[in-house]
Amino acid sequence: MSSSKSIKKRYWAFVLYPESAPDDWKEKLQATGLPCAISPLHDKDINPGTNEPKKEHYHVLACYSGPTTFNSVKTLTDSLSCPIPIPLESVRGYYRYLTHMDNPEKHQYDEKDIQTLNGFNISDFVELSKSEIHNIILRLETLIKEADFIEYSDVCDYLRDKEMISEHDVFCSHTMHFTSLLRSRRYKKLKRALVDPESGELINGD
Repeated sequence: MSSSKSIKKRYWAFVLYPESAPDDWKEKLQATGLPCAISPLHDKDINPGTNEPKKEHYHVLACYSGPTTFNSVKTLTDSLSCPIPIPLESVRGYYRYLTHMDNPEKHQYDEKDIQTLNGFNISDFVELSKSEIHNIILRLETLIKEADFIEYSDVCDYLRDKEMISEHDVFCSHTMHFTSLLRSRRYKKLKRALVDPESGELINGD
C-alpha cells in the first residue's frame, strides 16, 4: 500500500455503503465542490464465490482539479466511512462501470439513475465513439417517434429535464439531422390533417 499512498491522480473512485455512511453523505460530497458521479444503488449484485447478495452500495467517481494524493482523498472517504479510495486511469471506463455497462455477466443498472454533483458531465472528460453516437441517435429517433415530438425545443427541454446529458449533447450537435426529422414529422401531421381519409384528396385543396 505504501506505493499506492505516493500516487497522485486527478480522478479517484470509492465505494460507499449506505448502512455505514452518515445520513448527510451526499450533502458532504456536495460541499467539497468536487464534480462527482454516483452510481445507481447497487442492490442486486451477487458475490460470484458464494452466490449470495452483496451489501447495498454506491460507486462514487470524484474529479479533482489537479493531481491529488491518496492521503488527501482518504481524508474524504474516512469522513464518509468508506473503504480506501482507488486511483483511476480512465474516467470513461469507471463511469461505464457505474452501471456495469461492459460487464454483461453482472446486473445491468439504468444509466438514467446515475446522479451527478457539482457540474459533473461525462462529456467533459471523453468523446463518444462513432458507434456510441450512432446508437444514441437511434435512441433519440425512437424517443421522438414514441413521444410524438414535432418541435425541436420540446426535445431539448425533455432531455434537459430528464438529465440525459449524453443524449442532449448528441442532439444539440446534430441539429441539421434532427431539425429535418422534426420538420418532416410536422409536415406529415399537417398533410394527414388536410387529406380526406376516404377520397385521399386534399380538403379545401382548391
